[in-house]
Amino acid sequence: MADFAENRVNVPSAEAKERRRQVRHLRERLEAYIADHSDYNLVKLRASGSTAKHTAIRRRRGEGSDADVAAYVRVADTDVDEAGLLEWLRDRCIEVYGKTKVAEDFVISQHAVGITLRGSGLKIDVAPVLYTGESDDKGHLITRQGEKVLTSVTLHLRFIEKRKHPDAAGPGYTELIRLLKAWIREGKRNDPDLRCKSFLLELLVAHLWEHGWNGELLQVNDYPRAIEQVLAYIAVTGLKTPIVFTDYYEADAVASSSDPIQVWDPVNPDNNVASSYTEYDRQRLVDHANTALEAVAWAAGAPTKGEANDAWRELFGPSFQGA
Repeated sequence: MADFAENRVNVPSAEAKERRRQVRHLRERLEAYIADHSDYNLVKLRASGSTAKHTAIRRRRGEGSDADVAAYVRVADTDVDEAGLLEWLRDRCIEVYGKTKVAEDFVISQHAVGITLRGSGLKIDVAPVLYTGESDDKGHLITRQGEKVLTSVTLHLRFIEKRKHPDAAGPGYTELIRLLKAWIREGKRNDPDLRCKSFLLELLVAHLWEHGWNGELLQVNDYPRAIEQVLAYIAVTGLKTPIVFTDYYEADAVASSSDPIQVWDPVNPDNNVASSYTEYDRQRLVDHANTALEAVAWAAGAPTKGEANDAWRELFGPSFQGA
């Protein structure tokens, strides 16, 4: 399983370093530009998303971006026109890069500006965060549903760094998340209606790391067992039990909700990260976990290694070579 993760799931080390180098380069250019333009409304840049968290998996052709960046835009209030904001942000990114890139390398996509780096082929998505001066890099991010949600890139990174620290779960923590993301990606390939965002998986793992499952700690260094624990949690609870974290606020800060799945953002007690999921979405994800759990159980007791590997391929697809 570790070999599969290293060779088929994880972003190659050299590529991961290049992604982070490019993000750092963009940030340094922006900060230098801001220093020369004191009235600039683009105030700071923060690396965000799975590349910053070290939970990124290999990107298939046409899938998403290689790295995500939060661009903090100073505003008087959060009532802004998003279309105009994205055009403004694109123009600022072009200014930051100067004549080193052509305008066609900057494309407005859904709630972000995509920057293509021709030399490396990497794509960076720059998403605006509406910043009114809050501490801890708090600001309002515009979601894919068009809602403005209070977030903090910095606090989200601290949240996962605390759990993956060598004195806590260690590197097995993020490897487990990457394997689960690979499972969901394969599931979506076979079932386009399946919904399960990466952040939801991260928070399920965080919850099980804190509370364990069925009287057992989350076995982050035994990937088959840890995957089985996560699947069992989804299947048995049906994701009907609210999940709340108390790193940055008290549990009673979360209001009651009738949402089918309730997994609350550790930074914002008003943000259920699964608020857009319907009962149909919940049941579909639970059914998918049940099917995967049956395959894992079969793999554990399979009479031959070949049959066990066939069972794991039901989770990860034909690229899985062996556990």
